[in-house]
Amino acid sequence: MTLHPIVLALGILTVNNPQQVEPSKPSAELVHVSNTFHFEVPASMGRVAPLFGPEAERGWAGKHWNPEFLYPRPAKDIQGAVFQVQHGQHTSVWVNTLFDLPGGRMQYVAFIDGVVATTVDVKLTSTDPSHTAVEVTYARTALQPAANDDVRALGNSDRDSGPDWQKGVEKCLGIESK
Repeated sequence: MTLHPIVLALGILTVNNPQQVEPSKPSAELVHVSNTFHFEVPASMGRVAPLFGPEAERGWAGKHWNPEFLYPRPAKDIQGAVFQVQHGQHTSVWVNTLFDLPGGRMQYVAFIDGVVATTVDVKLTSTDPSHTAVEVTYARTALQPAANDDVRALGNSDRDSGPDWQKGVEKCLGIESK
C-alpha cells in the first residue's frame, strides 16, 4: 500500500511535533431558556392555521414583523422558506422547517449571528369545528456569554406573549376580543 505524500508528510509532522489539542470550552455557561404559552381562538383550524406562516403573520404581528424573503420569491408561506427579519441593529435569519397546515404544525429556526439561536414551535388543535387551541414554544440559546442577559429577557417576553398573539390573530380574523 502506498501512502499519498501529503498524508505521509502530515503523519511525520504529527509524530515529530505532537501538540495537545484541547476541546474549546466557553469561559462561561451559555443560557438556554424555553417558554410555552397557550390560547384559544374562536375559529376553525382551517382559518387559523394559515396565519402562522411568516407572510400571513404580517397581518397580525405588528409593524416589527416584516420578513424579507430570500426563498421563495415572490414570498410564499411554504416549508423550507428562508427569510430575514431586522431587529434594531441585528438581522435574524429564519428557516421554516415545518409547515403542515392540515396537521396544525409549524416550526421555525432562527439565528442572530453570534447572539442567539431560536426555535419556535407552533401546535394547533381543533377543539371543536369552531375553536382552535394554539400552543407556542420558544426555545432560545445564547451563542456567547455576552448574550446571556438578552436571552433571559427574550425568554421573559416570550412567556408573556400569548395575550398579544391571541388579540392579533382574532383582530386579523375579524373576531371581537373578550
